[in-house]
Amino acid sequence: MGGDDKINELEGIIGYCFKDKSLLRLALTHSSYSNDNKHSKLQNNERLEFLGDAVLELASSEFLFTEYNEKPEGELTRLRASIVCEPTLALCAKSFNLGDFLLLGHGEDITGGRYRDSITSDALEAVIGAIYLDGGFAIAKEFVVKFILNDIENKQLFYDSKTILQEIVQKDYKERVEYDLIRESGPDHNKVFEVEARLGEKSIGRGEGRTKRKAEQQAAYEAILLLRGTK
Repeated sequence: MGGDDKINELEGIIGYCFKDKSLLRLALTHSSYSNDNKHSKLQNNERLEFLGDAVLELASSEFLFTEYNEKPEGELTRLRASIVCEPTLALCAKSFNLGDFLLLGHGEDITGGRYRDSITSDALEAVIGAIYLDGGFAIAKEFVVKFILNDIENKQLFYDSKTILQEIVQKDYKERVEYDLIRESGPDHNKVFEVEARLGEKSIGRGEGRTKRKAEQQAAYEAILLLRGTK
């Protein structure tokens, strides 16, 4: 599928047709791609990411202020942090396979960069920045609400799963939660860790991640769903 076809496909997924297609193409361009192709240092998505980060913070702040009018400032701040953090944004990007549309350098691509949280979360912010420039704040906010501010309860749960799991266990169980590293694979620069959450002798969740912390968070999230009877 050619570049224009990929752009059209992504526009169909996100529900917005760009007037200036080059903005979306730039939002999908990682610095490794521009380096491989000897492009200018500005021909990548980093500046759009910078802009999109600010748009995302404003859009999410306005949404939370309006929708959660019973929450004080401190709770709103924590809730916003759980939504705009890298793991949550990467989860949102994964929901519509944003990684499949990225332009990456060869080395970055073959080492799994297309599905690396840091890259996909940055690209998602760049897409928000591109939409803002092309269609204005209202359109950008619609995108944020549709793809990021949905299912907030579970996103907050995912963000702080280890703490929430510990609170559940302390209240309802006698055993301690422990995290065991089951498997470690891949080269040093691109490790994948698999972790199991255990309650006494019982396995209650598994998770994978590029760091042990992310794997533990995923395992804790799975464990919470199990203990709450939603899995």
